[in-house]
Amino acid sequence: MTLLGDEGHKEMVNCLQDIATKIIKPSAIIVVSAHWEETLPTITSGDKPSLIYDYYGFPQESYEIEYPCVGDPQLAEQIYNLLESAGIDANLNEQRGFDHGLFVPLKIMYPNADIPCVQLSLVNSLDPD
Repeated sequence: MTLLGDEGHKEMVNCLQDIATKIIKPSAIIVVSAHWEETLPTITSGDKPSLIYDYYGFPQESYEIEYPCVGDPQLAEQIYNLLESAGIDANLNEQRGFDHGLFVPLKIMYPNADIPCVQLSLVNSLDPD
C-alpha cells in the first residue's frame, strides 16, 4: 500500500525519501530481509533477480510493481566469504528474487533502481547467535 499512495503510509514515504536525500548514494545495498528465512544465512547472488510478490489480498496493481535493479554477484560472494571466514556457514542462491522487504523501501528511496542490491536471509531458528 506504501507504493500505491495510501494516505496511512505518507509519513513513512516521506521519511524514506528524506533519508535518501541525507546520505551519500550507496554503490550497493544489502538488505537483511525479515520476509526470508533459511536454515543457513543465504545471500541472493543472481545478476538480475526477479521480484517476489510475497503478499496477498492487495489491489492488482501491487502485483505489477517493477523495480529492475540488478544484483551484485561479486558482493554476494564477498558477504559469503566473510560469513564463512567468521565461522558462519552460509549459502548463495542465484535463483531467488527480491521480496517486498527490498523493493518497497528502495523504490521510494531510489526510484531509478540504479543501485545494485543483494538480500540476506534470516536464519529460520531466529536464534540470535
